[in-house]
Amino acid sequence: MDSISEQRLNILRQSIGKVIDSSPSNFMNWLAPILVQAENGKLVCQYTIRKEMTNPYQILHGGVTAGIIDDLIGATIYTMGLESRFTTVSNYIDYFAPANEGDEVIAETTIVKKGRTIINLQCEVFLPAKNRLIAKGYSNMLSLG
Repeated sequence: MDSISEQRLNILRQSIGKVIDSSPSNFMNWLAPILVQAENGKLVCQYTIRKEMTNPYQILHGGVTAGIIDDLIGATIYTMGLESRFTTVSNYIDYFAPANEGDEVIAETTIVKKGRTIINLQCEVFLPAKNRLIAKGYSNMLSLG
């Protein structure tokens, strides 16, 4: 029998190359990412920057960038097949460069350190068209038991 992680990954992998629109996260559905890769402790998604994701300067809003990072890190915890639920207790983000409406950005998560009650993960957001890192965030996720 497959582990919980493998069961979840098998479900996710059926969506590779497709827009995620039926996630339990309503925010993820609004972000409408395309799943690129799903592994235990790693997700890669592509996002198209829409007008409603931009700030008054017509660039990707920092809050939406933070939302992409937080949402994808939360989904990454799901891939790990852990029995307990986790919630974000801290989120630290560096912003390096803008992205414009119509741009395609890629977000990729990785585990930095997995403890018994706190898991630290990172998410990098890239603008492939300009070979540029636009943001990098770290989150501590706390087990709720």
